[in-house]
Amino acid sequence: MSTTLLLTRHAETVWHAENRYAGISDIALTDTGRTQADALGRWAATLAVDAIWTSPLSRAIATAEPACRALDLTPHREPALIECDFGALEGRTLAEFAAEDPKRAEAFRTDPVANPFPRAEDPVAAAARGTWALRRIAGAHPGERVLVVAHNTLLRLALCELLSIPLGEYRRVFPRLRNTAITELRMAGNGSAALLSLNVPCRNP
Repeated sequence: MSTTLLLTRHAETVWHAENRYAGISDIALTDTGRTQADALGRWAATLAVDAIWTSPLSRAIATAEPACRALDLTPHREPALIECDFGALEGRTLAEFAAEDPKRAEAFRTDPVANPFPRAEDPVAAAARGTWALRRIAGAHPGERVLVVAHNTLLRLALCELLSIPLGEYRRVFPRLRNTAITELRMAGNGSAALLSLNVPCRNP
């Protein structure tokens, strides 16, 4: 029996405007982000979502809260959904890093998996844990519709893993998951996945 996963990136944070890598840093939502979370909650309430899972970081939890209230659901927190640790780039921009170390920044742009940031989490390991988490969630909710609130890079890596796309292509194939936009996956009982939609803004009636 298949499960529908409604994947979404958390709402806008205070580092969003400058495009700073948040990673495992616990960064708050902006006023715009809270408005986005409210809209996501209204949208989720129209779909009879059966369960909600989130990353343990506060920006994901806060994004899910309006949907939890609207649906009267208690969220499940999954540690494996936490964003990648970006090491030396936590709190910084790629442009700042490029100004300091242009060769390493260019190597990252060429292949971000083979050339991760200094002291960053291994992207291959991040892809594996993200994929494991999504399969675990799907297995816990056969035949149901589940909202999963997580993070931009982790979800892109997991999508590549699930869809048999080379991990090093994640920034090219999935340039960005927009805040609170919906990516819909159908997960089969054998752990395989089908991509039904990508980056669709949540629309309220």
